[in-house]
Amino acid sequence: MGCSEETELSVSIVGDRSIRRINRNYLAKDHPTNVISFSLREGDCGAINSHLLGDVIISADTAAREAETGGIDTGERLLFLLMHGILHLCGYDHERSGEAEARRMESKEKELFRTLKKEGLLNPTGS
Repeated sequence: MGCSEETELSVSIVGDRSIRRINRNYLAKDHPTNVISFSLREGDCGAINSHLLGDVIISADTAAREAETGGIDTGERLLFLLMHGILHLCGYDHERSGEAEARRMESKEKELFRTLKKEGLLNPTGS
């Protein structure tokens, strides 16, 4: 990902009510979502501390619903959303940068997920 070993990020797991409030107040979208990322490397003060990546906020409620709908383990869904949020903090974008960038981000997500499975950090059976 190009991050140093000293890189830090904040991760918060919240409920739908909290993430909806954050989504409304900061992104002008009045509904819950699965993950929101706030970069600390952007804007006028982005270079103050290069080790601070940003914040990833995940809705456990939405993640659980998505896991159930997709027939996957909730823990795996939470981990996937964490990876998704971190990729956003590292400059990947699937929403505003067009189809090619969305494919690049999806490819990186799959690569990271495969690596985690290969390293035994994911439990595909959910047990």
